[in-house]
Amino acid sequence: MLIIADKRVPEKAKQSLKLYGDIIFLETESITYQAISGHPDIFFCNTGKGLVVAPNLPDGIKQQMKESGLHFTEGNFAVGLKYPLTAQYNAVVTDNFLIHNLKNTDKKILDLTVDLVKIDVRQAYTRCNLLPLNENSFITSDKGIEKTLLKEGLDVLYVSPAGIELPGFDNGFFGGACGVYDGKVFILGSLSKFGEGDKVRAFINDRKMEIVELYEGGLFDGGSILFV
Repeated sequence: MLIIADKRVPEKAKQSLKLYGDIIFLETESITYQAISGHPDIFFCNTGKGLVVAPNLPDGIKQQMKESGLHFTEGNFAVGLKYPLTAQYNAVVTDNFLIHNLKNTDKKILDLTVDLVKIDVRQAYTRCNLLPLNENSFITSDKGIEKTLLKEGLDVLYVSPAGIELPGFDNGFFGGACGVYDGKVFILGSLSKFGEGDKVRAFINDRKMEIVELYEGGLFDGGSILFV
């Protein structure tokens, strides 16, 4: 198993992640704006039928992935400096659903998810704002996403993003501070340092999932933790 994470996540979180697999720490320059320049959810989308990566992902990162035995497909559109060129890979894909602002979804992702139910949301930074726990349960920090998923009959917890660190912005988003793998929810930070942490902990525990807090600080939006 390979883990992809922003190079700028706190050092203690890096050390904790190394206990779970080999890691590629993502860093880019002059592709997009600084705050999200190392965010996996800006450059990657794991569709379940293959990992889709932005074609202008740095060659050094692609080479590391190949050396790790990771197979991937390049998307059609390059990540750019400004929205919407920053959001084309920021979709949520589960076994049953593709959730994204579908007018901004890279065509390669659409091709690989043709058999999934499509849920169109206004928020194109979908993965930043939405953490899929399992097929029917989600945590989001976007009210519009919450409303749409509830209409679909899905199980959704809304939490305010206040207090989640994203350098360069007032706050980050809950989904961007997390990753999910093998029944575990990995969190960049401690829920005890998050204003709605008790609510999140109860929601995750009720769904029989394990919480892994990667360090003892406040929550840090690293653009998701990607497990592939």
